[in-house]
Amino acid sequence: MVAHSDDESEDQEPLKISPPVFGSGKVYPSHAFENREIVVILTTSIAVLIGCVVVLVWRKSGTQKKPSTFVPPKPLIVRWSQPDLFFAEFRVPFAEGLEKDLVFSIGSWLSFFGELFGSIGVIRGVRHSVRFGSSGGSGDEKLAKVTEKIAGLENWRRSITDLPAALVYEILDCLDAKELGILSCVSAGLYRIASEHHAWKEFYHERWGLPVGSLAAPGSGCPYKISWKELFVEREFRSKTFLGRYNIELLRGHAEGVRSVFLLASVKLAFTGGYDSIVRMWDIEEGLCIASSRPLGCTIRAVAADTKLLVVGGTEGFIHCWRAREGVTHMFDLRGCYNQNNEFRLWGHEGPVSCLALDLSRIYSGSWDMSVCVWDRITLKLLKVLRHSDWVWGLVPHDTTVACTAGPDVYIWDTNSGNLVTLIRHAHAGETYAVARSRTGEFLFSGGQDGKIHMFEVGRRVTPDYLHVATWVPHTGHINCLAFEFPWLVSASSDGKIALIDVRRLLNSDKHSKAKKFSKVNTIDPTKAEPPQRMLHGFGGLFSVDIGADRILCGGEDGVVRIWNFEQALEVEKRAHALRGIRLENRMRRRRLQLDRNSKSSRTEQCSIAAKNSVASDGSGVWRQKRGKAAS
Repeated sequence: MVAHSDDESEDQEPLKISPPVFGSGKVYPSHAFENREIVVILTTSIAVLIGCVVVLVWRKSGTQKKPSTFVPPKPLIVRWSQPDLFFAEFRVPFAEGLEKDLVFSIGSWLSFFGELFGSIGVIRGVRHSVRFGSSGGSGDEKLAKVTEKIAGLENWRRSITDLPAALVYEILDCLDAKELGILSCVSAGLYRIASEHHAWKEFYHERWGLPVGSLAAPGSGCPYKISWKELFVEREFRSKTFLGRYNIELLRGHAEGVRSVFLLASVKLAFTGGYDSIVRMWDIEEGLCIASSRPLGCTIRAVAADTKLLVVGGTEGFIHCWRAREGVTHMFDLRGCYNQNNEFRLWGHEGPVSCLALDLSRIYSGSWDMSVCVWDRITLKLLKVLRHSDWVWGLVPHDTTVACTAGPDVYIWDTNSGNLVTLIRHAHAGETYAVARSRTGEFLFSGGQDGKIHMFEVGRRVTPDYLHVATWVPHTGHINCLAFEFPWLVSASSDGKIALIDVRRLLNSDKHSKAKKFSKVNTIDPTKAEPPQRMLHGFGGLFSVDIGADRILCGGEDGVVRIWNFEQALEVEKRAHALRGIRLENRMRRRRLQLDRNSKSSRTEQCSIAAKNSVASDGSGVWRQKRGKAAS
């Protein structure tokens, strides 16, 4: 019942209003709106909330115009290509009900807001008419009009594609790569929206960094002739080939053991160094040594490179560097005469250089003098010296931090301030020889003298400074080197074996885990992690290993560089996916034909039943007329 104002007479008969009936068909009691203060507070809160949403949508949508009419998306008839095949196996059991669920959820929200605003509008309008005696119809008539509008609203916005583009993009931001790929298989409209979503670029960068080689457009960092979704799916597809067939290629040239290997996959080159003090550059496509340096006078224990700089470290404590030269076929002129502009040395360590790494602006070097040096790539000045309590065996930088192994411990330093961020004490029983890190820097892997591999989550999302995720014991000898290329962790050991570990099952794919204080790994017992998915057997002790998109490179004490080439498995997997896509398309075509036949048969049955009924009714009438005439 509507409350009266103070200036109204007490004997005035109150206006009776029937309980509100909204689009959902529910009848709400009239006493639910008697409290004026509650209605005012609710109205103000909802207005502020909707205002914030409108401002957010307006700012993100820019000058985009809202479509005047809504055209429901047509069903997607898929002509299967390789990116679509990645999600094809999930389409049949999942995609059919997904669009209905999305439409139902969006329609439910719109219905809720329609009911809420409708009720508030009716109450305020009726209250205004009671106070000031305004005309325009009775409360029942106004209530009926608003109810009709709400019911029409429910039938109008029935698809997620009818929402503003900025709002749809915000909704899709809550999905991971697999869910976004499945969503793109639902309909033509969702295929376009999901395939062009910016999240594919983020997914690719989190796993593999920037695109390599010809896939990247010059100067922009974005791919051309191929979308980010297709680029992501192709790389994810390649990662599965490490469980397939392979060919072993042998690169012979070193006279003694190979201590360090480095694979520069973007230009399909490999660099190796060892006890013979010579650095060699290999073409991994042809399997040929295309350049070799003069003897540097000591054992080469570390090699690192990118497309602009090649650095090697020796037991004499120096860092020998080559700059890339224009006009040289393979970037680095290792055979040329000594030139200070293109070839130089850095001196800063008092012991053998055991590990090296590069990023865009700095050079990192670790040594048995128990220090890590940080150098500026342009000025070649020594910026920081990070002191440890034991020999430094390995390091890997990320952003403004660098992770190092010294003795049995693992250190993480802030390279700008020189402060120690995280210390993992006694990570291994004995020396910790190897360390690797994910592209995002959130996951750290260590290998040691005890033959174990540990996985840690580090950063602000875990408390305390790190979280022990998993432990593997794939080797009987000590682990000399680790390499990580999502999702594969590769280890090389003195027992002559290489272990391949897929870490995808340990990761939490929920995008909400990107928020602070949420771990990005599934909670398991670290000692009960799955064993390595594959073991590759080398010959003799292995010192170093590296991994690319479809190759694994290793070097050992016999002086031979071995390449496990999985391109054959890639071709086999492509053919298998193509056949699965053809079978799936044929099955969907048969299903559509069956549905068409069923619909036609149902129409025919309905027509035949109607015809029989009409004939029966006409016949019975004629028969009654005849019987009537005969009786008369």
